[in-house]
Amino acid sequence: MKKILYFVFAFLFSINIAAATSFIEGLEDVPIMDELSQVNSDNISFGNEESRFVEVYLESDVLNFKKVESFYKDTLPQLGWTYQGNRSESLLFYRESESLEIARERKSPLLIRITVKNRA
Repeated sequence: MKKILYFVFAFLFSINIAAATSFIEGLEDVPIMDELSQVNSDNISFGNEESRFVEVYLESDVLNFKKVESFYKDTLPQLGWTYQGNRSESLLFYRESESLEIARERKSPLLIRITVKNRA
C-alpha cells in the first residue's frame, strides 16, 4: 500500500519536476533527469513488500555530476526523501526505512549508480 501511495504522490508532483520527463525503470518513484539515459543491461532488482534492493545505472554524454547532484537534491525531497549529505562522490537520502544513494562511477562520459535498499 505504501508503494502505491508513493507512486500517486510521485505522479502528482511530477508535473512540478520540470527537468524530468519519466521515472527510472525499476524505481518508479525516482525520476530520471533529462539528458540521462538508463543502462538497462546493468539493472539489479529484488525484494518483496517489506524490503527491496534496486541498483540502476544512468549515463550521459553532456551532463556533469554537479548538475545531477543539484537536480536530485531539489527533486527527491518533493517525493519524501530527506537529504543526509555527501560521501566522497555520492549523495545519500533516507525515506522511512529505505536509503537511496547516488554515486558517480565515471566522470566522462558520466556514469552514475543509484541504489535503493532497506536501512539496517
